[in-house]
Amino acid sequence: MPIRNIAVGRPEEATHPDALKAALAEFISTLIFVFAGSGSGMAFNKLTDNGATTPAGGHVNPAVTFGAFVGGNITLLRGILYWIAQLLGSTVACLLLKFATGDLAVPAFGLSSGVGVSNALVFEIVMTFGLVYTVYATAVDPKKGSLGTIAPLAIGFIVGANILAGGAFDGASMNPAVSFGPALVSWTWDNHWIYWVGPLIGGGLAGLIYEFIFISNTHEQLPTTDY
Repeated sequence: MPIRNIAVGRPEEATHPDALKAALAEFISTLIFVFAGSGSGMAFNKLTDNGATTPAGGHVNPAVTFGAFVGGNITLLRGILYWIAQLLGSTVACLLLKFATGDLAVPAFGLSSGVGVSNALVFEIVMTFGLVYTVYATAVDPKKGSLGTIAPLAIGFIVGANILAGGAFDGASMNPAVSFGPALVSWTWDNHWIYWVGPLIGGGLAGLIYEFIFISNTHEQLPTTDY
């Protein structure tokens, strides 16, 4: 059972060089990711006279980190360290964007007209479930074999597909860090909780289900005889 693998971690882990290096990597990766994603949205707004757009969605994502934690693949202390780095990276990226663009508004995630909070919540749960499930299948699963070589492609594909499916409705965040930076810098908190609750539920469910069904339990290999 994955619940037996969940660990808080030792206090010294928070200051261990490996943990700090990993947190720094999360900070830099999230900064680059949010700067590029939100920056492309701001550029589109400027080119199209504020045409409708929303910013797109290592871990680089608190929902992925949470999914890894509930699956017993990361300790609570290291997970918190990653979360802090991810949120700081997103915030710094948005501050840099605001400065570099001459104080243009950084677009925050929001619901499109006619989309209710329950609709958006379901979107975020399902989309993030698919994302974290893909991360587990291609990057976390110790039995992934050669499938691990396509992890970046598979993860990028599911993110792109989810944006096509949900982007027009709630922005398709799938990532609380990506939503947090723009919300903080623009001080726009309308329905912001959706972009935390939805991804954390979806990511947590994906981590638990994949760990319990496909990693923790061993199955007898099926016969390979051709029929």
